[in-house]
Amino acid sequence: MTKHTLGNTTSYWTYNSSKLPTTIIMIHGFRGTHHGLDLIAKELSENYNIVPDLPGFGESQPFDVVHNLDNYVTWLHSFIKDLRLAEPPVLLGHSFGSIITAAYASRYPATISKLILVNPIGAPALEGPKAVLTRLAIFYYLLGEKMPAKIAHTWLSTKSVVMIMSNTMAKTKDKELRAFIHGQHLQHFSSFASPKVVSEAFATSTKHTVRESAHTISMPTLLIAGDQDDITPLHKQQELATLFSHATLKVIKGVGHLTHYETPDQVAQAIKTFIR
Repeated sequence: MTKHTLGNTTSYWTYNSSKLPTTIIMIHGFRGTHHGLDLIAKELSENYNIVPDLPGFGESQPFDVVHNLDNYVTWLHSFIKDLRLAEPPVLLGHSFGSIITAAYASRYPATISKLILVNPIGAPALEGPKAVLTRLAIFYYLLGEKMPAKIAHTWLSTKSVVMIMSNTMAKTKDKELRAFIHGQHLQHFSSFASPKVVSEAFATSTKHTVRESAHTISMPTLLIAGDQDDITPLHKQQELATLFSHATLKVIKGVGHLTHYETPDQVAQAIKTFIR
């Protein structure tokens, strides 16, 4: 993969040759970076894959304005336009990235050819099986925003909190794979520009879902879900799929919200079949 920068603000990574017929732009989830989609991007060797860090995370600069859904969609529109691609790309979003990409597909349908939502946020976080944890997280991030910057960064990067999150979402019993997942979260989960960015992005992730945009999206859409996902349960994913005019739901068994880490090969195969 190769690193690039657009306008000295957005860092992104490319995989494979730009001469390949299909380009996929991938948007990662909350508190993630491009690293989270690295395994999937590497599996998709038949495509030209572009994976940016969201503004305020990883190596991309934060907004000068609030990190809300409208501003993320506006940023994504500029990002895609500035790439000057010969053909409209396929757009993929994982988790929080699914909210952004679905809203984008609703607003700018002519600029992309297909939509892929991996572990989409298909129901309000405060109504799901982890509603109590979500309320605690809201308080956790709000408290972090009110602390002095240095103390807040330590507070938000606390190893015990990151490990609680990682252990909750990882479903695999494979010890090596679990260690890899925990290592990824410990290494990249705290790559954010400021506590304010994290708090605003988290608020955006809890205020919106893919359901808001689904009924206005007419392009071919693929939903990929784990049958053990605690963020959006499977029956809610099945409901979500019916709201699109042209959607297919692929369910991966024995995995939850971390399909991009636990089953990247199965995710990639579903994407290959969908694109072909």
